[in-house]
Amino acid sequence: MKLAIITVTKKASRKGVEIKKLLAPTNRFETIDVFTLSKYSDDKTIPMENGFKDTISNIFDSYDSLYFIMASGIVVRTIAPFLKSKDVDPAVIISDEDGKFIVSLLSGHLGGANELASLIAENIGGIPIISTASDVSGSIAVDTIAMKLKAHLRDLESAKDITALIVNGEKVELKLPKNMVVDIDSFFSNHKNKKNIKKDTAGIVVASNRRDIKVTQIIPKNIILGIGCRRDIPVETILDGIELTMKECNLHMDSIKHIATVDIKANEVGLLEVCDRLNKKLIIIDRERIKPIQNNYEGSDFVEKTIGVRCVSAPVAYLSSNRVGKFIKEKKKYNGVTVSIYEE
Repeated sequence: MKLAIITVTKKASRKGVEIKKLLAPTNRFETIDVFTLSKYSDDKTIPMENGFKDTISNIFDSYDSLYFIMASGIVVRTIAPFLKSKDVDPAVIISDEDGKFIVSLLSGHLGGANELASLIAENIGGIPIISTASDVSGSIAVDTIAMKLKAHLRDLESAKDITALIVNGEKVELKLPKNMVVDIDSFFSNHKNKKNIKKDTAGIVVASNRRDIKVTQIIPKNIILGIGCRRDIPVETILDGIELTMKECNLHMDSIKHIATVDIKANEVGLLEVCDRLNKKLIIIDRERIKPIQNNYEGSDFVEKTIGVRCVSAPVAYLSSNRVGKFIKEKKKYNGVTVSIYEE
């Protein structure tokens, strides 16, 4: 790794030389060059003979990492014209002249700025400032995985989407070729959420050198919808409530096994039409079966006064299932409709 330390004051120049001495024994850098204004330069630094801006223009693509010891504002304004993409831009970090706070500013993952900021902070007694969501949440980003595998990201947009799943605690699987042996746990060292990931796979990262990878999806029918609704509610309102809730839970409509409701709603026209449109069976649950378990779920005095039980959607979903699954959404209210989603 080639590191450029850039300074514009006498104090910062001295700090840059000091940091170079501290980093050299780590053997992490092929070269470490300290740049400063000509009037502060000596035999330990490289003078910026054409000034600060021209120097940055000339060296921006020549180093793997740029470390600015100066205010962040001048750095942002100076490097802005040279930025291309996170997969090609160098790592950029900044710090104050005392090296108290080391900020990862640009290319935190692929460029290695986050790791570099931590390394420098550790060696000079500073505090690393890292703001990327995956690091803050104690998880790991897809571009970090690519960097650790010394691999290329084919698509930054999908990598961002998968990283969002990881940050939100969803399970993302990493598929590797048989000849690639990787200690996956090492990816997650210092990442506190690795034991708190949900069980259901929400995304997949595929490491492969194949130009074209065929991927298909099989959708299990294991989602049960429990529905409660007002009398004479329009079919479109019920359908909108179902579709909205399924979308919020990232569930495919084709995964619906059946729809369940309470006996008093057995002839609800809108609900029957929804089942007809979706081609799903309507399971009717007697209120007497709901009463023993109704206190397990959020209930309503009004509903109990009206139909004799405190709640409908959650208990009917549970009672019509195999009862060995879990609720993905216990209750969602939408314009007079309540939707519960139980996954077998």
